[in-house]
Amino acid sequence: MNTLDRPLRIGLVSVSDRASSGVYRDEGIPALESWFAAALATPFETTTRLIPDDRATIERTLAELVDAAGCDLVLTTGGTGPAPRDVTPEATLAVADKVLPGFGEQMRQVSLHYVPTAILSRQVAVVRGKALIINLPGQPKSIRETLEGVKDAAGNAVVHGIFAAVPYCIDLIGGPYVETNDAVVKAFRPKSAQRPKGG
Repeated sequence: MNTLDRPLRIGLVSVSDRASSGVYRDEGIPALESWFAAALATPFETTTRLIPDDRATIERTLAELVDAAGCDLVLTTGGTGPAPRDVTPEATLAVADKVLPGFGEQMRQVSLHYVPTAILSRQVAVVRGKALIINLPGQPKSIRETLEGVKDAAGNAVVHGIFAAVPYCIDLIGGPYVETNDAVVKAFRPKSAQRPKGG
């Protein structure tokens, strides 16, 4: 089997002081796991981490998921607002080789269709080695909206969600070929980068 046809390895990191200490149940990781089960048409495996809002811990966790666990895609939830304990973007930038500003811009564009406080979000996306790391919101509803985008009554995209660009980004940085379930989110690739469906 071509190494690029192996399952996509996804790291899911929930950043929360209260959830990591057991004050309440984390909702971010379960929401992401169920979303990927519906959205991906190719095999994937997940590795999860539930950690506090601590910059050194976040940096160490992101580096470990990429460098040791071999994740192709790492998604964080939580810790992206302006509060003093919100340090996920700083930690993400600290472990980055390249910054991809378009992801953060698009996430705020999507969220502004729903809440004016989206402008307070500081989510970033970066490349480390051959992995894409993206900061997502903390709430399950916001996570789904950010990934899928804004749709009209017929289910057509009005504002594209960020996941439409993720499979091609993973192609470009050397990861496996990922296909999506178009009913959830349609991956976009230039014609030259497309394979026949299921091929």
